[in-house]
Amino acid sequence: MNRGTWISFVFTFAFLVQCLSASPGDRDPIYRNCVSQCETEGITGDMTIPHCKNETIKDGAWYSKEPLYEQWRQLNCKVDCRYHCMMQREEERRLQGLDPVKYHGKWPFLRVFVFQEPLSAALSALNLLMHFTGWLSYFKLVHYKLPLRPQTKRPYYEYTGLWHIYGLLSINAWFWSTIFHTRDIDLTEKLDYSSAVALLGYALILSLLRTFNVKIEAARVMFSAPILAFVTTHILYLNFYDFDYDELLSIYATPLEC
Repeated sequence: MNRGTWISFVFTFAFLVQCLSASPGDRDPIYRNCVSQCETEGITGDMTIPHCKNETIKDGAWYSKEPLYEQWRQLNCKVDCRYHCMMQREEERRLQGLDPVKYHGKWPFLRVFVFQEPLSAALSALNLLMHFTGWLSYFKLVHYKLPLRPQTKRPYYEYTGLWHIYGLLSINAWFWSTIFHTRDIDLTEKLDYSSAVALLGYALILSLLRTFNVKIEAARVMFSAPILAFVTTHILYLNFYDFDYDELLSIYATPLEC
């Protein structure tokens, strides 16, 4: 490897490391101290966070914990503390004449009723509606308008089932995206990212099968198995390794983030 290649490699590595760093907002010591104090005491400024009192008894008896429906109805301690500390810190920065900064990979947002990110939730819901209507129209076209094979009563098009799966995975991904942007908690975050990865992996499989016109079942399995194994491993890694939002964005879209 020549000298120029080594220099390029070092610069590329440094570039990626810089992209994987945390956002400026959550590196702020004032913000970090605010979140830490809020999670410990349940107080931030003049505001009391009632959820934190329940979450301090994580190892206690089941009846001492917050019911599941309450956890869904109300935001949990960590999310609430981050939100209120972010808003307080941004107000301080505004009074100092400073520009807004990102927190955990996101720009400061203002909640609207139950929606933590109303615009993102609305756009995800529109995508969900579009994919659902598209899949429904495709289903009607294939099964009720086009001729079927007389022996099996199945469509002539060999990729019908694969496209149905793609449509259902798309609906699932945008559904959880809508829920995630409405309620950003650990469970909805994992479901959103896992659904997105599953959709991307399946889209890659489908594009390869369609591009190379693979119709034999054994060949389809050979194409799909390595990608399915990788996608499954990646989903397990995302669910059992503690990423934050900024790190996930860096992994999926490093060039875009930087």
